[in-house]
Amino acid sequence: MAYRYLWSPLALGPVTVRNRIVFSAHLTNYARDGLPTEQHAAYYAARAAGGTGLIITEEHSTHPTDWPYEKLIHGFHRDVVPGYLRITEAVHRYRTPIFAQINHNGGQASSMYSRQAVWAPSPVADPLFREVPKAVDQAEIDEIVAGYALVAEHCAEGGFDGIELQCSHSSIVRGFLSQATNRRTDDYGGPLEQRARLLLEIVDAVRRVIGNRLALGVRICGDELIDGGTTIDDAVRVAELVEQTGQVDYINTSIGVATASLFMIEASMHVPPGYALFIPSALRKAVDLPVIGVGRFKDPLQAERALAEGHCDLVGVVRGQIADADFAAKARAGATEDIRLCLSCNQECVGRMGLNRWLGCIENPHTGREAELLHAADRPRGRAVTVAKDVMVVGAGPAGLQAAIAAARNGHRVTVYEKEGQAGGQVRLAATVPNRAELGDLVRNQLTECRRLGVRIELGVGVWPGLVDEKRPDVVIVATGAEPARPWWAPADAEHVVDVRHVLDGSAPAGGPAAGDSVVVIDEIGFHHATSVAELLADRGCQVEIVTNGMVVGQDLGVTLDMEGWWARAETKGVVQSTDLVPMGLEGRALHLLHHPTGHMQDRTPDWVVLAIPATPVDWLFQELRQRGLVVERIGDCVAPRRAHAAVIDGERVGAAL
Repeated sequence: MAYRYLWSPLALGPVTVRNRIVFSAHLTNYARDGLPTEQHAAYYAARAAGGTGLIITEEHSTHPTDWPYEKLIHGFHRDVVPGYLRITEAVHRYRTPIFAQINHNGGQASSMYSRQAVWAPSPVADPLFREVPKAVDQAEIDEIVAGYALVAEHCAEGGFDGIELQCSHSSIVRGFLSQATNRRTDDYGGPLEQRARLLLEIVDAVRRVIGNRLALGVRICGDELIDGGTTIDDAVRVAELVEQTGQVDYINTSIGVATASLFMIEASMHVPPGYALFIPSALRKAVDLPVIGVGRFKDPLQAERALAEGHCDLVGVVRGQIADADFAAKARAGATEDIRLCLSCNQECVGRMGLNRWLGCIENPHTGREAELLHAADRPRGRAVTVAKDVMVVGAGPAGLQAAIAAARNGHRVTVYEKEGQAGGQVRLAATVPNRAELGDLVRNQLTECRRLGVRIELGVGVWPGLVDEKRPDVVIVATGAEPARPWWAPADAEHVVDVRHVLDGSAPAGGPAAGDSVVVIDEIGFHHATSVAELLADRGCQVEIVTNGMVVGQDLGVTLDMEGWWARAETKGVVQSTDLVPMGLEGRALHLLHHPTGHMQDRTPDWVVLAIPATPVDWLFQELRQRGLVVERIGDCVAPRRAHAAVIDGERVGAAL
């Protein structure tokens, strides 16, 4: 059997997991009115059906003062128990154990929802929420401990197999453990052994409530990555203290602080897989308890290697199973190539959380809709069609390929036509820039699924109305994308003004900017388009400045946790960032810019101007076919230029409706 370490069972106290893959705790925003929902049950059940060894739910709040975001499960209300039972019963159908993570976020919160003062060990404001918390007194500490015990009792009544105490990246316990946030001079401050007192009291209280029938784990941070924060040596000592209680069955790990160094907790593709393995590796050398390792594990080979090399005993695979609920089952069957690999783009998972939206996935349109799809499958019509149709899809970008997948899944005969010699559209180009190669897995994953479903793909074949007449499909789905736009201020004969696509595909005059050239990149999209190409050109030896009309270059990089890394790389590569500037005209090489906050004009005289601006839909084929009265749909950028997730959703919606 492939991956022999991955498939070996392991005992976590009274619970035995059948394999070492853990669907670790993460936010979903599926809660409603403080209660778990049917979507929670369907979401976790899908991963249990997919073969994961252990599921740990998102956090359940232990006290009314803890309400840092709207859609949080209020575990301290007994009303949660029916929802808990719905979740555990759904997961247990697949003989998969499920633990509940319980937590109080402490000072890493605001009073916006609770209308109560935030509690913390000391009055140290969190850098994100910027709210000074109340330093808890002894009575409030006792209340915190009692809250953990109460929620553990609710979880036990709700059928969970274990409890995990979140003491890592966003927790009042983390606040007590860290010297950066614990300034106390009483028995809960000072030396680490005293800063760990709250944790040990909670461990004791929870164990007394759940007895020996449930497993108990503790998740700790190995390195907060902030000045004066917890270090790996501190984490090792905390792990030793936890083990010495004799009441804990495993240790989970984390890195970073959720509101100060979040970009390292849910690292994007710019950070190498396994980047946090030094933490479980160090803890495992110090304690005998099983240790869970985390840190951007994308495929079973990486997980197996971490186990084989002794870094950890179990591996947390979160985004990998968000992207593919059947991650574990496919790996066990030896079908590793069929796994829909996570891109680590953070657009629809982490990014949606930051926007107060429910968790989804850029490449899996079913993620976040599991309950809805269960209801749809129960409808009389079912999933299969009675009469298969011949479907012509024009364009093999993400939208076209997803439409082909969805239509073929319903039993239709699908052929995709792509005028270029390769599939992938703009995503294929975007994956050629520095540290963005994993974006290409979106296309790889879609092509793998197309092959499995028997979709025929014709490359190097453009489509015009005459070809449609010749092939006579029952349905045409137009996914012809968008083309670079020319801004009003750039003369048509200004050959040194090119689009980012022209730089990436090599079609810019004379091959585009070369070493020693000065380049101004115009960022009017606010995402990777400008920043990625700027890095590419800087690596070529160009002198690069990014100009944006916004207040910050690449403003949406913050949503996907790419901003901090971008700033560091831009500084290293000498990329200049200039904000609040609007192009007003171009005379020869002179680019006229308006600083809109002040009304002052500025000029630049670069060798090249590279445009990252909104594109123009290519919809002529759709318009002509519609005028002829054919059955035709359009999807993706030829409807309106957007990002890849919108293309995938468009394709799924139209293809599945056939």
